[in-house]
Amino acid sequence: MKFSSSSVVLAVVPVLVAAHVDHLNPRSHALGARQVASPSPLSLAVSGSSASVGTALTPLPSATTTLPSVSLLATNPTAVPLSAIVSNQVSSATQPLATTAVPGTTPSTIPNAPALPNAALLLPSNYPFLDVPPPIDSPEVQQWIQEVKDTGMEIPGFSPTNPGGCPNNTAAVADTSRCWWTCGGCTRSTDITECPTAMDWGLTYDDGPSFYTSNLLSYLDQQKLKSTFFVVGSRVISFPSILQTEYMAGHQISVHTWSHPPLTTLSNEEIIAELGWSKKVIKDVLGVTPNTMRPPFGDIDSSNLSCYGAYTIMWTRISPLATFDTGDFNIHGGLTTVQQVLQNWKDIIGNATTRNSGFIVLEHDLFEQTVEVATGYILPDALAHNPPFTIQPVISCLNLPMADAYIETNDNKTHPPALAAAVSASVVTITGAAATGTGSSATKSAGISVHMGSVVALLSTLTGLVVGCALSARF
Repeated sequence: MKFSSSSVVLAVVPVLVAAHVDHLNPRSHALGARQVASPSPLSLAVSGSSASVGTALTPLPSATTTLPSVSLLATNPTAVPLSAIVSNQVSSATQPLATTAVPGTTPSTIPNAPALPNAALLLPSNYPFLDVPPPIDSPEVQQWIQEVKDTGMEIPGFSPTNPGGCPNNTAAVADTSRCWWTCGGCTRSTDITECPTAMDWGLTYDDGPSFYTSNLLSYLDQQKLKSTFFVVGSRVISFPSILQTEYMAGHQISVHTWSHPPLTTLSNEEIIAELGWSKKVIKDVLGVTPNTMRPPFGDIDSSNLSCYGAYTIMWTRISPLATFDTGDFNIHGGLTTVQQVLQNWKDIIGNATTRNSGFIVLEHDLFEQTVEVATGYILPDALAHNPPFTIQPVISCLNLPMADAYIETNDNKTHPPALAAAVSASVVTITGAAATGTGSSATKSAGISVHMGSVVALLSTLTGLVVGCALSARF
């Protein structure tokens, strides 16, 4: 697919982007003011205005508001006009998948991967109800809870946060030991928030698979691009063939919970249920279990260290209130405009090109609007950038092979299990029999092997459905 060669000038609304749920007001604080470097084709043509990061949402302007403009280096010639990318737009036909995965085959990008299961045999009745938090009294969840206990991890005793975001949780916000990423941007030394190499972009899309993911996959295939997809378990049940196509095409698959709740509002047991079911359905569809996850809304704190087994991937943050979030999710709900999303994108690029390291951006493949702004505008603009960005999945930008992204194919030589990495970094502490090496010589259930002879053995063999929250590593 060709790009238009001339720059495109777009009207841009100089407002903050609203969060996609009221619980998480800090998500609304996208980059309101870029750190301007020398003038370039990326420079914003914003005359007499400057947005700033604040704590209150700015109302969307009326139709008569005079809008500044921004230039894009390229757009997709077949892009949907910006005027059509609105909250109430009429749905268009989706593109069929270019290929359909065949059961029994294996991905060419992952040596020794298990055979692909038959997605047609997936029975929704074997899983919790879609889009609602799973119950914690099921045999599966009770087993996963016990497996977490068996690790001997010390769990912080924080209470779940209240709905309403940071303003309704002043005590939790003030407690620095909580390290709440949502409210203030606290990060642990182990959090993945960027790519190590300058101009590397860890491409990510959240909340799918969806009806319009096939359109995104078609464009990524045309441009020979690969991404990391953070998938919701309930969506996997609905679109297993799309997930298989993503995986077989060489994209990275990662966990994004079962029903997409803010994790800090849940109990430890509820978090285990959310992530356990998501990991289970992914393995049932793909034959492999991701060892990475992203918390919905980026809502995570140290209390979520109660569940283990996955590295956490966030997105780049340059200040407590400024993150690399395009705000694309909010177009569908009418909380922002496509013009503002493109302004956010240009702000991100303005900061990304001045960094000594790479970056990760938050985007979504859940809605038609998010896919259209990505394939029609954001990705073409990025591909036309000079010097070029290296656009790749997060696992690749960390200089790791795709096999290291899954529990069953990771040999643990260069990419240790998440729990081992967290203990090594002193992010978590092991106590009791697991720390001393006492207890039974080995226990095994539901694909999890826990050898108690030493801490190292325990950590390196924790490969089952024990689920991960805030354990992540920068490489």
